[in-house]
Amino acid sequence: MKNVLIVLTLIVSTSLFAQGVDFGIKAGVNFANITDASGLDNRTGFVAGIFLGGKFNDNLGIQADLLYSQQGAEFNAGDFNLDYVNVPIVLKYFVAQGLNIQLGPQFGVIINDDAQTVIGETINDIATNNFDISGVVGLGYDLPMGIRLDGRYNFGLTDVPESGKGKNSVITLSVGYSFL
Repeated sequence: MKNVLIVLTLIVSTSLFAQGVDFGIKAGVNFANITDASGLDNRTGFVAGIFLGGKFNDNLGIQADLLYSQQGAEFNAGDFNLDYVNVPIVLKYFVAQGLNIQLGPQFGVIINDDAQTVIGETINDIATNNFDISGVVGLGYDLPMGIRLDGRYNFGLTDVPESGKGKNSVITLSVGYSFL
């Protein structure tokens, strides 16, 4: 996994320095849930981090983010609060001035696992996977003065619980600012 990221970073950085680099911060809101599970409601959470990207030409670019992301779900019998460090790597296709379509993978590592059920007075921890792979699709708009708007949907490809079914499903709305 590390080798793939190193090779990708070298290829991207070599191509991007010819076109310029886009670096900044972003923050927003997540509307998260777990698919294939009944009785769960959306968990509204926070997402924040940094991004680095650039354009290969007028129509094609790439962006990688490093994000803290609150995900999971809510239900009556307990908590399913999962906090991740996510690294989405998206290709950006610019369809008009500033407007782009985004597509790519996302790799996540769980940093806080507060997943438990309460039955009577007994608390049962729910074992979760430490690593998550998702697909990302989205729309973005790069405004003048460095403002970046993004709307993304992350659909999980790996199961969240160690035993059982259920994948992350997250809608993220964010605003960012590019320093370069």
